Amino acid sequence: MAEYMDIYRSWLNDPFFDEETRAELKAIEGDENEIKERFYKDLEFGTAGLRGILGAGTNRMNIYTVGKATQGLANYIVKQNGQDKGVAIAYDCRHMSPEFAERAACVLAANGIRSYLFESLRPTPELSFAVRHLGCIAGINITASHNPPEYNGYKVYWEDGAQITPPHDTGIMNDVLAVDYHDILSMPRKEAEDKGLCTVIGADVDAAYDKCVMALIIHQDAIDAVSDDLKIVYTPLHGTGNLPVQRVLRNAGFKHVTVVPEQELPDGDFPTVGYPNPETPKAFELGLKLAKEIGADLVLATDPDADRIGVHVRDTEGEYHALTGNMSGCLLADYIIGQRKATGKLPDDGFLVTTIVSTNLAQAIAADYGVDFVEVLTGFKYIGEKILISEETGKGHYQFGFEESYGSLAGEYARDKDAVAGSLSLCEAAAWYKTQGKTLWEAMTGLYEKHGWYQDGVKAVAHEGAQGLELIAAMMEALRNDPPKKLGSWDVVAMRDYRSHVRKVFDPESEETLDLPKSNVLYFELTDQAWVCVRPSGTEPKIKFYFGVRGESEDASKKALEELTNAVDSYMDGIQSRI
Repeated sequence: MAEYMDIYRSWLNDPFFDEETRAELKAIEGDENEIKERFYKDLEFGTAGLRGILGAGTNRMNIYTVGKATQGLANYIVKQNGQDKGVAIAYDCRHMSPEFAERAACVLAANGIRSYLFESLRPTPELSFAVRHLGCIAGINITASHNPPEYNGYKVYWEDGAQITPPHDTGIMNDVLAVDYHDILSMPRKEAEDKGLCTVIGADVDAAYDKCVMALIIHQDAIDAVSDDLKIVYTPLHGTGNLPVQRVLRNAGFKHVTVVPEQELPDGDFPTVGYPNPETPKAFELGLKLAKEIGADLVLATDPDADRIGVHVRDTEGEYHALTGNMSGCLLADYIIGQRKATGKLPDDGFLVTTIVSTNLAQAIAADYGVDFVEVLTGFKYIGEKILISEETGKGHYQFGFEESYGSLAGEYARDKDAVAGSLSLCEAAAWYKTQGKTLWEAMTGLYEKHGWYQDGVKAVAHEGAQGLELIAAMMEALRNDPPKKLGSWDVVAMRDYRSHVRKVFDPESEETLDLPKSNVLYFELTDQAWVCVRPSGTEPKIKFYFGVRGESEDASKKALEELTNAVDSYMDGIQSRI
């Protein structure tokens, strides 16, 4: 008998699990495929915490998997003697988010660890801020970011305000793995509050967070000059961004901010989009319709936990253009670093950080302003880690960080990407360029005309279930063991294997050591500044492909990107046919 069936039956018959859970499991009796999907493994507590489909089972998000994760975290905190510092807890608009947040607080309390629980939903960057602001040892954020409605998640932050990195990530993972469900401690919420082990927080932290975001403004004079003319459309996509984004834009002096009414209120079903991702065109359909009606200069959309932002900008002809995460990241990097330099506020040892899968345009911008350029692995926690290192060593001053997946951070008050601050900075940039007689689209195309036409793309291929994970693993091994030597019209110059920490140059053959953390990522350096990167998704059953090219014109670069994408597709089809 399969092991997953034994585990299923133990959950079905054990009175430790509540009646609602057992009734849900009783309803799938006889459906072996469904039972297998729910029980063939534990929902993995990875470096980003938990993320999975809601429901009963070891491979699902529920009060038991959340309890197990929190008990493991509590055990680790006690080992670090950090229980007196406490843990900040936030949650988003998703189904079961308030319940999971309360469950975490009650488990922590039973372990003698104080929690600071937000009174209602808050954006991810405010949780990152709160950890540092309150002097906590850790933070918990209940969110599945931009995943579909059936998902929820559990992210863990450490005392620096960033998501957990070595050695804490593996330490916490090991402690979570060691927890048996029957060993989870818990305490009623009222008892926890009465004992001072659960404190509800809200307005005071909001005010402190807002103050830090507002301090990012460089040109208040530009905002004031065009506040009567600049028009902004904003959608929180039913998520946490609504109140904080409106608040900071209003406090900055933006007078004409129109929120998409159908998407304003929190709703875990995300009825107008389904997949609440600001990278997708559908997320902007209602916002663009409204923008065209009122003649808005830009349209902003934040994802459900308000750490990622998408934007469409209007050109001089009234047409709207979508900016990718690479484009908006570079637009903000150029504006913020450039204007700090122009106003004498750019330190000599400033640095710009981005990820290895982000556009090479960032490197050109850093060189143009004379700031150091730093690359890190995918995941904003690695950008946060660079901020921490500079803070601890006193070497280097962080200026801006972004990743291609629509996340950025302009200040050091938080250590995760911040779409609230990103909204403010994009609107400020629009105001400043408006005083210069330019649109944001003209500012973006100006960057390309100055540095070259960089085109970047990303493609995610889903392979669901246990077999899908096996296929993804096999595809990565095939690429690693037999790398391509040519892709389309590009020669492959070198391969970086971040799992083995080796960069292999193919002609002439040589090897060198990479200094980034271990990760299952392959990066192929091609001729003419082109590149391809491949990695399994850390949050979904997908394998992701990233592409980058540079051309002398927009048309040439678009054609090159299409050719490279097709070449990789063809190569991977060949690999998959042999597996």
